[in-house]
Amino acid sequence: MIVEADPLVDAGERLRRYAELVVRVGANVQPGQEAVVVCQIEHAEIARAIAREAYRAGATRVTPRYSDQHFRRAAIELGPEEMLGKTPQFLLDATLAWHTDRPAIIQLSGDANPQLLSDLDPKLVAKSEPSDLRAVYLPVVSDRLSNWVIVSAPNPGWAKTVFGEPDVEALWRAVATATRLDAVDPVEAWREHDAILKQRAAALNTHGFNSVRFRGPGTDLTIGLMSASRWMCAAFTTQDGIEHIPNLPTEEVFTSPDLRRTEGTVRSTYPLAVGGAVVRDLEIRFQGGRVVDVRASEGADIVRGQLEADEQAPFLGEIALVDGSSAVKKTGLVFFDTLFDENATCHIAYGAGLPMAVEGTDGLAKDELLAMGLNVSRMHTDFMIGGPEVDVDGLDRDGHATPIMRDDAFVL
Repeated sequence: MIVEADPLVDAGERLRRYAELVVRVGANVQPGQEAVVVCQIEHAEIARAIAREAYRAGATRVTPRYSDQHFRRAAIELGPEEMLGKTPQFLLDATLAWHTDRPAIIQLSGDANPQLLSDLDPKLVAKSEPSDLRAVYLPVVSDRLSNWVIVSAPNPGWAKTVFGEPDVEALWRAVATATRLDAVDPVEAWREHDAILKQRAAALNTHGFNSVRFRGPGTDLTIGLMSASRWMCAAFTTQDGIEHIPNLPTEEVFTSPDLRRTEGTVRSTYPLAVGGAVVRDLEIRFQGGRVVDVRASEGADIVRGQLEADEQAPFLGEIALVDGSSAVKKTGLVFFDTLFDENATCHIAYGAGLPMAVEGTDGLAKDELLAMGLNVSRMHTDFMIGGPEVDVDGLDRDGHATPIMRDDAFVL
């Protein structure tokens, strides 16, 4: 049984414990390995704590890669349009080097200015996304080249978005709950949680469903699976045998679907924070696997812009199941941060698929992956579609349904 730790723990000690969890459990930085911390400039305090813990774990060098959304806004407002979304070559080269150097990669989320770009032309906002950099980085993840993790960095701007005021302490408490940092032994808490998720993935794999169906208000969506699709969760293992947990928090079991076999309409159940803006009330219709219609009360053009990133962006690459027992869901908050919100409920992602969740993909070229049904794209955007009113069923080849989730509970 997991026992909660003293909630009055000193803030400095809490930060150290958090950085230790990120380094030891999340990225699992190895002795003799380099590490890279990718973050916004507002995340500096947490990035520095992570650097210290990475060195304690034996890292030979820890390099920060800072970004600043205000530079992006300036480029959209004042720079030449033809340069939007084009990453400097030295950054592309440095990222390409990760394919061979294989550093531990720690990425911090928690946008300090989630609405910073919301008053700008959404088409330009979408165009300003560094899809060229994403194209170089994604193989590091999908080919299991590096041990990596995405974690949050509480800050005043993000806290104001969540609570309406810059209450960073309240945000830290929520993050501690969601990441099990408030357990007496966070490492043991994660081991117990990982075991539960593995049981769910095993149950789904045993049934070998042909497709998954979501039905609820505004949603009637069926997503086909490949025969080679395998449900995964929590811990990954790199090609070099390093186990790591890519998302802290993580509450999902997930796989990659057959990109050609998505049909129907889906309504997002959470706002989607993306690209310095928020998309609300998103509704998407699929036909023959492809997105054919996008609607939203706010931000629809941002999604449409992402779907134009490349030919495969309008097809699905991921399906993930999360029920109401989620530690993130239990906070009762909308975090306006996909890392957290996607772990509060079921979600799907348009864009790149996940080769590690599909058998027989090692060494295959892009055309071969597409031919088997695994999507390949520079884009990958998750959005949330689950909740108490959304039923989830697994369908066999004859269309017979087996309940997977009811009333926001995993029942398989």
